[in-house]
Amino acid sequence: MNEPSSIEPLHEVVLWLAQHAGFPERRLPTKAEALVCVAALAASEEAQNRRRFALQRRVPEQTSALRAHILRRSQVHFKCDNSAKV
Repeated sequence: MNEPSSIEPLHEVVLWLAQHAGFPERRLPTKAEALVCVAALAASEEAQNRRRFALQRRVPEQTSALRAHILRRSQVHFKCDNSAKV
């Protein structure tokens, strides 16, 4: 349950209970099962928030295209001559 996965959080809890607590042959106390479920939902929500607000990595192709664009723009000089008055 430490690593976020693409499995639904409650399905992941059932798998964890089956592996570590012998579920469904043996059951944990009701409060303990509820606590495990709430912890899994909180961890899932935190993982979603972390993915939503994570910094986006740089894309090399995009960075290179942006640098080329900036270079081309810096080489173009527009000169406006306001001295010619009519």
